[in-house]
Amino acid sequence: MQPAAPRTVVRIALVIVGVALAIYVTYLLRRPISWLIVAAFLAVALSGPIAFLSRRMKRSLAIVLVYLGVVLVPLLLGALLIPPVVTQAEELVDRAPGYAADVNDFVNENGTLRDLESDYNLAGELQEQAGELPGKIGSAAGTVQDIGVGLVNGIFASVTILILSLFMVAGGRGWVEAGLRTQPSERAERLGRTLDRIAVAIRNYVGGALLQAGIAAVLTFILLKILGVPFAGPLAVITFFFDLIPVVGATIGAVVVGVVVLFVNFPVGLIVWVIWAIVYQQLENYVIQPQIQRRAVAVQPFVVLVSVLFGSTLFGVAGAILAVPVAASLQIILAEFWKYGRSASVSPQSPAPPAAAPRQAPA
Repeated sequence: MQPAAPRTVVRIALVIVGVALAIYVTYLLRRPISWLIVAAFLAVALSGPIAFLSRRMKRSLAIVLVYLGVVLVPLLLGALLIPPVVTQAEELVDRAPGYAADVNDFVNENGTLRDLESDYNLAGELQEQAGELPGKIGSAAGTVQDIGVGLVNGIFASVTILILSLFMVAGGRGWVEAGLRTQPSERAERLGRTLDRIAVAIRNYVGGALLQAGIAAVLTFILLKILGVPFAGPLAVITFFFDLIPVVGATIGAVVVGVVVLFVNFPVGLIVWVIWAIVYQQLENYVIQPQIQRRAVAVQPFVVLVSVLFGSTLFGVAGAILAVPVAASLQIILAEFWKYGRSASVSPQSPAPPAAAPRQAPA
């Protein structure tokens, strides 16, 4: 076997260095790349409402109205919820020692729990921590400062993502069509069909996820009002946002609400809430979610779990939310290429045109 030519060795080395450099640059740009991905997702999700309004008004006005809604809705929610949340949080802190004392009294009245208390002193520890809670509020300045810095960074990222998505909504379709015109007609048709299916899947997923989270929030609010929990509104909003996270979001939201119910309505309210959370999550997983998402692309539960784990590890909460539509998009792309490969491999050769019959000379 002859040794490789020096030119081949140099070419391979340059390819390896180029790939390593591309990976390193991608790592350095991972934050703006994640913003671009979120902006593209938002642009596709908002294209549905924009197209609906465009039938009744100019497209530019429809874009302005939709983006005003995207900006104003969180601001209105914050204006409505932040003051009562702060007030009720202070009230919860003030009442925490009393709630802990109620838990301690209940434990002492129950024989089984009293034995556990004597072994582990759980209620005593809870009451001690609750008594120290009001004194810890004054030492939270550092935490508040960190939250403020994170809030400023989050606002900057949100504004950047909104501006990027606005540019994508305004000119994205033209960019796609310009790119498709550079391809052969058959390939352009296949790519256009794939992109349209991806857009439909993303819009269906977003609409279904919002509707599903809205149902969970409304039912949570009703149940908490029935139980007499004083934080029903803010807890319903927390449930809404956690329910947007696939697989684990509803469970995390139920635990957060359960912790509050533990203090304000123990043990009856907590028992009712735990039973309700278990029953409703089964109902949501097997009835509500399949009915809402029946028009979206079906993704296997194992793929959903793996994609959520990967997305949350790479991009945090935003990655967990985007994981399912990204997995659905990849599934559509793979299905289209699989279909194209099969059609290309089994398509018969075009038969040769029959030879024309020789003309007879006129008599």
